[in-house]
Amino acid sequence: MKFSLIICTYMRREPLLKLLLSINGQTLYPNEILIIDGSIIDETKILLENNKFYNLKYVKVEPDERGLTKQRNLGVSLVSEPSEVVCFLDDDIILTPDYFENLIGTYEKHPDALAVGGYITNEVEWKKATKSNNPSKFYFDEWERSEPSRFKLRRKFGLQPDAPPGFLPTFAHGRSIGFLPPSGKIYSVEQIMGGVSSYKKAIFDTLSFSANFEGYGLYEDADFSLRIAKLGKLYVNTNARLSHHHDASGRPNKFKYGKMVVRNGWYVWRVKYSNPSFKSRIKWNLTVLLLTTIRFLNVLTTNHRKEAFTEALGRIVGWLSLLFNKPKINP
Repeated sequence: MKFSLIICTYMRREPLLKLLLSINGQTLYPNEILIIDGSIIDETKILLENNKFYNLKYVKVEPDERGLTKQRNLGVSLVSEPSEVVCFLDDDIILTPDYFENLIGTYEKHPDALAVGGYITNEVEWKKATKSNNPSKFYFDEWERSEPSRFKLRRKFGLQPDAPPGFLPTFAHGRSIGFLPPSGKIYSVEQIMGGVSSYKKAIFDTLSFSANFEGYGLYEDADFSLRIAKLGKLYVNTNARLSHHHDASGRPNKFKYGKMVVRNGWYVWRVKYSNPSFKSRIKWNLTVLLLTTIRFLNVLTTNHRKEAFTEALGRIVGWLSLLFNKPKINP
């Protein structure tokens, strides 16, 4: 299958170079690579002029085209006609050599796939599960990992997710793809991570990334996935492996991030559940309150006190703003 790769970048010259070098070593190489650069300086452009990569096209966007959503939609509009699959990668990723071979191969194994996600390996430590049922562990498909403290607290308050990893619970706040184990299997999901994603090109004939998500675009990938899930199947291939190195440059301040966590999270929840039950509404709000309280407590438990406080404050402001200014749900 012919496939295109879109990399949206902003002020991340060195991480981007590491990603491109890992693409150079792929057993299956993209038919085209589109770099959509929103940087306010020319360092990335100069980097690519001094380091040539096969099938690469560089596009520097205008100021009014900056932002993840706009850059992704622009990239899609530039994909060549023969491409059957459009892939996206964050610019702070490093691929294993057979990433694209496994990712694109999923479409052949599952012809019904409309989207396929890759699998991040460097963020969670998994082990084959023991026979014991340890409450400090999360178990899935005969594997185990540490259960994060926020999920332990949610269990105590009866707010644990009522859906498996990769699916959105009835009151949102679900388990991400990071709760799927490195089993080598292909899992059916309804959400994939946008920074390690791929989509059938035909999807973009009817869908695009939502203009509701501006700038950093938090949860934009969840919104897009849920809209695709109404049309067909999505998968995650745990053999399509990569590492994510979370470069700090280009990220919003923690206050804005906290607001986005709540407001964008509410939006994504309502994309799937347009009219949630009263119980689900109560649980959604209680979970927001609990997670915000945990973030406030991080002021005392972490060395990043200012970041924890400003993010928690942003969550409160985002939460209160929903009382009088809810995001409009786009179809």
